[in-house]
Amino acid sequence: MPVATLLPFTATPNRKSVSPTSFRLTEKFILLLVFSAFITLCFGAIFFLPDSSKLLSGVFFRSAPAESDPRPGTDGDFAGATGRDEKILAKIRKDHEKALLEAKDTLQKRAEEIKQDIKSEKEKVARDGQGRGGGGKDDTLPEIEYVRPPGATGHDPSDPDTKEKRAKIKEMMQFAWDNYKRYAWGSNELRPVSKQGHSSNLFGSLKGATIVDALDTLYIMEMYDEFEAATEWVEKNLDFNMNAEISVFEVNIRFVGGLLSAYYLSGKEVFRRKAIELGEKLLPAFKTPTGIPWALLNLKRSAIETNLIRKSSGGLTYIAEWKGGLLEHKMGHLTCFAGGMIALGADGAPDDKTGHQMELAAEIARTCHESYTRTNLKLGPEAFRFDGGVEAIATRQNEKYFILRPEVIETYMYMWRFTHDPKYRQWGLEAVQALEQHCRVEGGYSGVRDVYASSPNHDDVQQSFYLAETLKYLYLLFSDDDHLSFEHWVFNTEAHPLPVIKRESADRSNQL
Repeated sequence: MPVATLLPFTATPNRKSVSPTSFRLTEKFILLLVFSAFITLCFGAIFFLPDSSKLLSGVFFRSAPAESDPRPGTDGDFAGATGRDEKILAKIRKDHEKALLEAKDTLQKRAEEIKQDIKSEKEKVARDGQGRGGGGKDDTLPEIEYVRPPGATGHDPSDPDTKEKRAKIKEMMQFAWDNYKRYAWGSNELRPVSKQGHSSNLFGSLKGATIVDALDTLYIMEMYDEFEAATEWVEKNLDFNMNAEISVFEVNIRFVGGLLSAYYLSGKEVFRRKAIELGEKLLPAFKTPTGIPWALLNLKRSAIETNLIRKSSGGLTYIAEWKGGLLEHKMGHLTCFAGGMIALGADGAPDDKTGHQMELAAEIARTCHESYTRTNLKLGPEAFRFDGGVEAIATRQNEKYFILRPEVIETYMYMWRFTHDPKYRQWGLEAVQALEQHCRVEGGYSGVRDVYASSPNHDDVQQSFYLAETLKYLYLLFSDDDHLSFEHWVFNTEAHPLPVIKRESADRSNQL
């Protein structure tokens, strides 16, 4: 069989056959040309059609389902894509022109100016980083130079007997603190009988009242290891971000006062920072018409002495209470601070009034001392009355408890400083002995429910103010006058000392 008949392209009707070999080369050339044209057409369509990138990804790659657009196409899709592309190109051109102008301006500057611009930009970046919490110092507070006020720490009394008594009070503080740390660290207060933490509703969910309240006492008594441990807790754990109701008064005098006092005594910046943080959170409570929080009473000058101070038939001077338009012949343990307050006022009073005010302060101190000596436990009741034939004695069961309060000791300390009458130190020593005998338990110090009972029934609470006030005032009672002298320091109502900023030094750097 001829080969030509096997090739359909090699024989055509009415056509003369040619060399089979040369014809196949021509066919190959034609086929290659056609195939090349086809490939060119396909790739040209792929690269020049709209959304060609999506087409390529669909042809050569498997697209992720999340990147596909499930919406059906519309006539406006092409116009929308074109508009977006034009906006992008316009932005690129604008940024490019801006960069060229900046580069042109930079090149026209001197080398020194360029270096200064670079330095300024670096400093700006560093400040921005700190402001966003980049680990730098909190630049929201002004930097101040700390200057420790005089008398932050004292020295041992020269009299051996006084020195021994003061050392005893420091041991009491050590015992109270060690047990709090052992059984209630981080809690607001200690339950010394059950040996666990305790918290009242005064502080909401705020924690660490004893730690903050005792900071300055630890420093004043030179218990520096304990002070550093408390400082570390404040730095790492004292948090004011909570959703709970608190007592503005108690949190203010204990926490804000304690933090500020610790700052002025030690110079540690953490206390200043924490005090301001808490103070800012308390500010809404002072948004009242007068700026004074509600439920506080601003008595007119001389109103107390004119209307409330009375003398019993037995010669005891007391401060009565005004309730519902009636005078109640009852004086609270809390009111016993007034003896020290009046003595402090007498120190700066006109000469013709100083003597009278010091006599009044001494009379109140004597009355409060009598409220202690007339109990079986030699500890003062919460309130005592002057009616029904009794004087300086609690007659109601809910007034007979003692919760380690400091106000009577506070007045003793002020009266000693102003008079140096030895009876005030003797009265303070009597209180120390009663505390040791009736309030000291295995796990700390506890209040008692009835000071007229023959033996103590403990309430199982070691109040934070026992460390902040009672023990501090006792320690200062047996210290020299230059230790936290009244010339340079003033105590808030929680016994936290704050420096006296004199008018001529109002701009000094130790102000907050």
